[in-house]
Amino acid sequence: MASDVELKSFSVGSFDNNVYILVDRSTGESVLFDAPTDAERILRELEGTTPKYILMTHADQDHVQALTEVRQKTGAPVGVHPAEADRLPQPADFELRDGQTIRFGNVDLRAMHTPGHSPGGMSFVVDDILIAGDTLFPGGPGNTQRPDGNFEQIIESVRTKLFSLPDDTKVYPGHGKPTTIGTERPHLQEWIDRGS
Repeated sequence: MASDVELKSFSVGSFDNNVYILVDRSTGESVLFDAPTDAERILRELEGTTPKYILMTHADQDHVQALTEVRQKTGAPVGVHPAEADRLPQPADFELRDGQTIRFGNVDLRAMHTPGHSPGGMSFVVDDILIAGDTLFPGGPGNTQRPDGNFEQIIESVRTKLFSLPDDTKVYPGHGKPTTIGTERPHLQEWIDRGS
């Protein structure tokens, strides 16, 4: 059964970070994904909802700058994968694990550990909505040319986790425009060839 869920999205900051808020229409409870910058804007977009959680796709500097203020003003607990926990500006309230179900309102959100861009990268799926963090973008996986990046790992995350989802799943990346699983799936081998 499809959830009665609404997705709000907007971008903030010089890195054009996407901010996503899922709202359960029946109860008004919401989940915020990442808090990059511009706490004022994020708080404004959360108005009229009851923020239940702040879930981190990962803890890169460009994804956490507004976290302390947003958490303080909403009182929403912060969840992060243990591999990212020491990179947050403040300790998280709970750990995120692969396959975990996070319930807000009447919505069940599934967490997927999708490492590669960073060790504790997480993606989240409900119905045909995938919040992909920096794991998958239009045209390929996220950047792994960084000290804690791992190209083989991100390809494995995309192949086994994200590409297990239906073609019509909409992919909402950490930066840039949305895409779909069906649009990206045929290009996996190209990415592997390009990256190896």
